[in-house]
Amino acid sequence: MEQVKRIPYGISDFNRMRNDNFYFVDKTSYLPLIEEMPSYLFLIRPRRFGKSVFLSMMRTYYDILQRDNFDKYFGDLWIGSHPTSERNRYHVLYFDFSKAGCSLPGADLMTSFNDYCGLIINQFAHEYAAYYDDDFKETIKGIESAKSKLAYIEIKAREKGYPLYLIIDEYDNFTNVILSEHGQKMFHDLTHASGFYREYFKQFKGMFNRIFMMGVSPVTLDDLSSGYNIDWNISVDETFNAMMGFSETEVREMFCYYRKNGMLTGDIEAMITEMKPWYNNYCFAEKSLNSDRIFNCDMTLYYLSSQVQKHRAPDEMVDKNIRTDYSKLKMLARIDHDTTYEGSRMSTIEEIAATGEIMVDLHTSFPAERVADIDNFRSLLYYYGLLTMCGTRGDRLKMCIPNNCVREQYFGFLRDYYQQIHQLNLSHLKDLIDDLTYDGQWKPFFETMAKAYRESSSIRDSIEGERHLQGYLKAYLALASYYLVKPELEMNYGYCDFFLLPDKQRYPDVRHSYILELKYAARTATDSELEAQAGEGRRQLLQYSEDKMARGLAEGTTLHRLLLQFRGWDMVRCEAV
Repeated sequence: MEQVKRIPYGISDFNRMRNDNFYFVDKTSYLPLIEEMPSYLFLIRPRRFGKSVFLSMMRTYYDILQRDNFDKYFGDLWIGSHPTSERNRYHVLYFDFSKAGCSLPGADLMTSFNDYCGLIINQFAHEYAAYYDDDFKETIKGIESAKSKLAYIEIKAREKGYPLYLIIDEYDNFTNVILSEHGQKMFHDLTHASGFYREYFKQFKGMFNRIFMMGVSPVTLDDLSSGYNIDWNISVDETFNAMMGFSETEVREMFCYYRKNGMLTGDIEAMITEMKPWYNNYCFAEKSLNSDRIFNCDMTLYYLSSQVQKHRAPDEMVDKNIRTDYSKLKMLARIDHDTTYEGSRMSTIEEIAATGEIMVDLHTSFPAERVADIDNFRSLLYYYGLLTMCGTRGDRLKMCIPNNCVREQYFGFLRDYYQQIHQLNLSHLKDLIDDLTYDGQWKPFFETMAKAYRESSSIRDSIEGERHLQGYLKAYLALASYYLVKPELEMNYGYCDFFLLPDKQRYPDVRHSYILELKYAARTATDSELEAQAGEGRRQLLQYSEDKMARGLAEGTTLHRLLLQFRGWDMVRCEAV
């Protein structure tokens, strides 16, 4: 039986994975498809989807220095039996721009970037020195400017007839940090006119036979387009929908591999069922809406690592490293520090948290100065993995929260936002949720939340309305992980506002579950109008509770049907039906 050291969690270098006998999800069948595309390609995917290890694999496959290691690294993979004529024929220059310093302003920024590029180019000269003249390595080392180093390599490679392949990981990290930390003016200076970053990309344009770049947003590329305008964006091409991330088939094969090698016990199908609501459901191409959804790589390996090491699911289904990703929401919400735009973006975030979905006109590129536009902002939420494709309406895309992992990021961000405006005692709220969960004492929690909602006058101005009230309640209900707070769940030919679905796999002792119907009326609504609205809510709750799925999800618990009714910011009803 083959010996496996551990789960390759956090390992991004392809060569190390293959040398140390880690399991590798085989994505090599995409290499011929990439070769069939234009020579200069660009792909956007969210963080933690395996971009770096894929680019490392590409580097190994195309690098002439690895020609004698082809069977070692690729012999047991798909491409080992289907090699292309392009294999191991390039001199590969590999940049990871997330490692280029970007915290210093002004001229130091250019120096930092130049120093990083210079080090990488010097390493290139060292590795490929045998293919060039005797003084090649020392000449490049003696050139101060990284741009001039590149120009010298271009001349010598053409002179010798060697094809060059440029691979850039995190192509936009450098400028995205500039945009968020130093503002649009510095970003504009870098990427327009004679900005040094733009000048690098102009030089790439005519130098390399092939270019492949990956990042997480299209902002930088649009601003560089007048200098570097030869890319072919394959981000929404259905051919490459599943190239990053894991399909369900790949997850199952990986889990079976570790069970075969004696490292994994338990029911694999049950594990996949448990993982799906948390890590699955990504789609990156409209034409792939009816195809299998994609799992997040990082979270899948995080779960698998716990099952292998502890023979159980992790105590927290969301990796602590993922929890910090909601800072991206904060950056996106305040990216231009304009309070007018910030309000509209916050309304978008609250709507998504409340309903779980939103309509998007997906923009594949846009300049930084237009990042505040609401359609561009919604597009960025998609590119950062905070939304995913789930349907269409006419020529627009319906985007939804992919899974519980991302939903927690929205709720965590909103809680922080609300807490800054009107601080609540979160420890006390958790006590009330405990009472709601285990004792069925639900009224104190909702009365406390209604009082807080009314007292939050600043919030009231921006979130008054049913959708925003839903987001407010759900953000605080998600403080505890006993329930999966499902928005707009279809039940018995209707949609309940939200169902507190007990997570029985992790908390088998949960005793109570809830169907909530939230009714919102304007401050001018009359008592008779309120009564008619409440009657409709009671009928809906009775209808929802007869649903077979609702009964199945609530099995083993006492199911409560709750009607919450607000007139403006005042709760006028909080009753069980």
